[in-house]
Amino acid sequence: MDDPILTIEERAAINAGRWFSSLSPSLRHDILRCAYVKRYKDGELIVARGDPPEEWVACARGAVRVSSTSITGKQVTLTYVEPGVWFGDVAIFDGDRRTHDAYAHGDTTMVCVSRGDLRKILAQHTELYEALLRLHARRIRQLYGLVEDLNTLPLRARLAKQLMHLIRSYGVPSLADGREVRIGLQLAQEELAQLLGASRQRVNQELKAMERDDVIRIEPGGLVVRNRDALARIVEADD
Repeated sequence: MDDPILTIEERAAINAGRWFSSLSPSLRHDILRCAYVKRYKDGELIVARGDPPEEWVACARGAVRVSSTSITGKQVTLTYVEPGVWFGDVAIFDGDRRTHDAYAHGDTTMVCVSRGDLRKILAQHTELYEALLRLHARRIRQLYGLVEDLNTLPLRARLAKQLMHLIRSYGVPSLADGREVRIGLQLAQEELAQLLGASRQRVNQELKAMERDDVIRIEPGGLVVRNRDALARIVEADD
């Protein structure tokens, strides 16, 4: 469903994005002036693997679940894109087709810039080339970090790191206890396990151990982090 107007909260999420907020006001204005809005219901397909690169996009509300399909036909979640993050530019630059499927996770709002408009903005704002290089460099650093963690850290530390990332991106402070933070992204344990490249059973064991240590609380609606310092110490102990 398309709606041409961003809500105040959605526009704030875009403007607060770490990368987008680093751009000059005139560049941000020209990007948003060309942009159009698309809204998706939970589970709707946003782009499919093999699609031609027609749009540069950002998440303004909800989340985007990026996934791949295994040889057996099982969908595997690779990452979640949170509000304020732009993506889709790599396929536009190299001209190749989309490499993964992207689905709305919860009701999701996307800001879209057509490939043609992106080219025009690049021609008018050389600043955007350098900004996109910085964005790509950050992604490469993150990818190398993930590969290193996968090969050097035990599952407990990788899980703690993932939970800290989810707090930063989707943390909602508890009204009852200011020290507690609820992870607002609704994740099944199977999906959390896929993000870590581990089995659901092993992730469940580590979550139960963290719960026994009063680091987290497992609730039907998701996870609550009770002690962020303890979570950080788990990471540091194995880093």
